[in-house]
Amino acid sequence: MGAALLRTLFAQSAVGLHVLDTRLRLVRAASLSGAGAAEHLVGRHFTDAYHCERPERVERLLREVLDSGVSVHDHVIRGRLTDSCGPDRSLMVSVHRLEEADGRVLGLLATLVDVDEREKERVRATCLAAVRTTVGRSLDVATTCEALTEAVVPVFADLAVVEVVDDVVRGSDPPPGPLGPAVPLRRAAVRGGDDRLEGLAPEMRRLPARTPHSLAASDLRARLVTVGDRTPWLDAAPDTARLVRAAGAHSLIVVPLTLRGTVLGLMSLYRCRGTDPYEESDLPLALTAAAHAALSIDNARRYVRDHVIASTVQRKLLPQREGGGVAVEAAHVLLPGRGSGCWYDTINLSGARTALVVGAVEGSGLRAAVVMGQLRTVIHALAGLDLEPDEVLARLAETAVRLASEQVEPPPVGRGQTQPLTATCVYAVYDPLARTCTVARAGHPAPVLATPDGTASALDVPEGPSLFDTDGSPFAMTELRLAEDSVLAFFTGTLLSDERSADQVREALARPGRSVQDLCDDVVYALPDSTRAEGVVLLIARTGAVPADRVAAWELAHDRTTPGIARTLVRDRLDGWNLDEKTAEATELIASELITNAIRYGAPPLRLRLILDRTLTCEVHDSSRVSPHLRHARTVDEGGRGLFIVSRLAAHWGVRYGADGKTLWTEQEIADASAAGPLPAALDHG
Repeated sequence: MGAALLRTLFAQSAVGLHVLDTRLRLVRAASLSGAGAAEHLVGRHFTDAYHCERPERVERLLREVLDSGVSVHDHVIRGRLTDSCGPDRSLMVSVHRLEEADGRVLGLLATLVDVDEREKERVRATCLAAVRTTVGRSLDVATTCEALTEAVVPVFADLAVVEVVDDVVRGSDPPPGPLGPAVPLRRAAVRGGDDRLEGLAPEMRRLPARTPHSLAASDLRARLVTVGDRTPWLDAAPDTARLVRAAGAHSLIVVPLTLRGTVLGLMSLYRCRGTDPYEESDLPLALTAAAHAALSIDNARRYVRDHVIASTVQRKLLPQREGGGVAVEAAHVLLPGRGSGCWYDTINLSGARTALVVGAVEGSGLRAAVVMGQLRTVIHALAGLDLEPDEVLARLAETAVRLASEQVEPPPVGRGQTQPLTATCVYAVYDPLARTCTVARAGHPAPVLATPDGTASALDVPEGPSLFDTDGSPFAMTELRLAEDSVLAFFTGTLLSDERSADQVREALARPGRSVQDLCDDVVYALPDSTRAEGVVLLIARTGAVPADRVAAWELAHDRTTPGIARTLVRDRLDGWNLDEKTAEATELIASELITNAIRYGAPPLRLRLILDRTLTCEVHDSSRVSPHLRHARTVDEGGRGLFIVSRLAAHWGVRYGADGKTLWTEQEIADASAAGPLPAALDHG
């Protein structure tokens, strides 16, 4: 019975049965194809009989079973019968040790099953799963293409090249219909076993005629071709010929990346020496991977287009020139990134003061840029009211909440449209005459102060709620005195991603003597690459003082003769500044009317101040907090024309309130403030 069983097993077995001695030589064998005994294999070493791809690994596996007695099940190796033709195949082997009843080792029993087709299907399924999992997770065209090559190499291809229409990389719409020969393709990703191959693929090219690439781009059908040194069409494509020869490629699949009848690019998959050529059964996987990649690339293209539009709108809504006054030197850096809601401002205020503003609307796209523009406009309007920083942020927050209420149910257009609005802002006012800086912030990082002695630290400013927060918490502000040549740095939150970044920023700022633009560049150089992904705004201002010969101030009596005295003082001072007669006459009249108004409706003490900056500022201060009103007097009225006259003579005018009263101020445009000469010694400070 035992002998009959063995004869039947080796004659009728559907799998390859092999009995090996302790030297791993075949003693008895049944054909792998199920055709009965394979006597011609007897006496051969197992790895020689099956021409194993990695014989040392197979022999080590057999030795381990022979020595330990632990069986191995369903282990896949690559090989083929030595005397058979064709490529290597996937073989699944199971190995068991043969022993006598007394434990003496006789050899091994090995079973082989041809699982080549099953293994190919497994590889295809693994590759397709990798494509679906990794491709499309980024909204960057190049990253998407790199993910595609990583998914197919080396599982499905030895070399992969992805080329994308150049307009697609830039976010523009691709040309409709089949791809013409004049349309440039940009190399988006290359991956192969040898890094040198990546440099052989051209950075930019136009498809030569009569090649599989041009045919696939014209009729939108995939091509599976055999390539070699004598392939005729390689003469028309020298770049591809160099790549094929260097890689030793022998099989090629070219698939157009198409979406809705439009070609976005091409995917070229190569198999090189030592691997099986592509088969027709490989085309469905290539087509599925290309379709998934095309959709992901188009999503990335649309995001790039929206980002370009949003970034353009953002830059158009930002200041087009550097701001700053006579006592403030400012510079900024805007690093583009995913975020398009960052902004900065330097606003000239009355009294030679300067407002420094940095803010950020969270999110990306056109919506963030538009909201940023709205908030920046509101800040400019509030800054013109000469409010304190905490009051500016309070009113800005109220306006932001109203803007958000208008978008409770926004239309579903674009990514992130349904996300709630969130924004932060820091607002500071520097007064060069008092050498003070007043700061308030709404959920924004505190600015960094670098003193002239080279120390840098964050200011201790209480943090208020973000702008779109509805809890109604009050804002607090901090006032501090600054030494001349101090440096203030304002930035968005992405600049300080961690403590190490904060230390690097402070170290870059603590360099006295460098220009503000150089300091901006130093901070950028110190940033890690990850910081720039979201976009960064940095505003740096160096504080100064108004030159003494550009300021004149007088304490005046609170009586009816004061307007005449003020006109004389103003005339003498403006003559010393070499200002023209028209400006002098207008300023005399402005000062006279403002002082008359203060005497009639205000309360002592009374002060007059002139400041020569880019404009000529005239200020009259009294201790009353009664607000003046501009009236339009009738023809028969005897009074009520003072502020009207002032408004007609001045480019700007307003009222600034403080703890000790109010200040009426005007600004007049002058031709060239730098042409004004120094004050005569006799007129210095009145």
